[in-house]
Parts: sequence; C-alpha cells; structure tokens
Amino acid sequence: MKRRQFSTAVLGAGAAALAWPCVSRAQGGPVEGRQYVRLAQPVPTSAGPGKIEVIDFFWYGCPHCYAFEPALEAWVKRLPADVVFQRVPVAFSAVPFVAHQRIYYALESLGLVDAMHRKVFYAIHHDRMRLDQPTEIAAFVARNGVDAAKFMEAFNSFTTQTRLRQANQLVDGYKIDGVPAIGIQGRFYTSGTLAGTNEKALDVTDVLLQRLRKGA
Repeated sequence: MKRRQFSTAVLGAGAAALAWPCVSRAQGGPVEGRQYVRLAQPVPTSAGPGKIEVIDFFWYGCPHCYAFEPALEAWVKRLPADVVFQRVPVAFSAVPFVAHQRIYYALESLGLVDAMHRKVFYAIHHDRMRLDQPTEIAAFVARNGVDAAKFMEAFNSFTTQTRLRQANQLVDGYKIDGVPAIGIQGRFYTSGTLAGTNEKALDVTDVLLQRLRKGA
C-alpha cells in the first residue's frame, strides 16, 4: 500500500500489471532497479557481526500486509541463524498510524508479538475495529487476556516513544513509500510492487541474502 493510498481497501486489477516475468537462475536472478533497489546511502543496522538484518515494513491497517502475513511468518520460520529479522511499523501520517505503531512496540516490550500480532490484524480487517483510540485499544487487549493497565503503560512509555523515532528513521533511510516492503542489511529493499507479488519479494530477498554472504 502506497503512502498516498493508505485509505484504499484494495489496489484492484491494476496490481496485475506490475507483475514481472520470473527471472531464472540462468538469467542471473533478480535485477537491480527492477526487482529490488540498492540504497544510494546505506542505513545503519543493529545486527551484530556476521549477521544480516532483514526488516518487514508494515502497517496494521494495510490489507496487503494482512494478506502477506501467513507467507511471511512461514518464511521467517525457515530463516538461517545468520539472519536477524525485525518488524518495523510505518507512519505515513499521524492518525491512525502512530497508534498502530505504539500497539506493536507495546506488544514487543511485553513479549506478546507472537501471541497478539495476528490478532491485531484480524481485529482491524475482519472485525472492522479502528484501534486508534486508547479506550478501544485497552478494551481489545483485555478481551484477549492481556493486562490492559500494563499494556497501556507500555503503549505510552518513553521506550515506545524512542522505538517510534527509530522506526521513522529507518522508514526515512530506506525511503519507504509503500507497504509491505522488505529492507535487507541497510543496503537493499524490495516489495510486492517491485517483485510482482509479495511472495516473489521473499524470493528476491533470499537471493540478496545469498549475495550478501558472498560479499556482494
């Protein structure tokens, strides 16, 4: 979902026109500038020595992020030990993005991402909840067995505010203007728009990880 399209429920049939022919290994794999972008200015990473950082840029309100989540989760489970994966929620405007960023980082600080991440998506896209007001958010987490007071404390914490600033810096550094998108080691990014589908973006990421291991 593009920055200017965040209120649109679906991209429609025009998305099909973005598909690109599968590039075989014999053809050299995905092409820079077509299926992925090399950043002109590398972005600092938080992965340690010998590790490769992969970032999923997402927004809870994005229907494409919601649809992509099962494939992404399955892919993450297969990642080798040298890949450090993290999610970064984007904010293309204040409302409702910042509240959704805060939800994610509150879940992260309480160790509840695995238990609640998909439930947040489901609440917004299936139950048609906005989850952009503190009272609604507190009631939602309480219904799902989370201590609402502790959650809202994390939601409003200095730590969460710091994480929001860091997230926005990464979004700016990667020049993300649509989600879902995947950042790789502060040097590349790809997306469903570039690759053709979100699943193909994972294939492109796999190739870039191999190239990074070889010193590309």
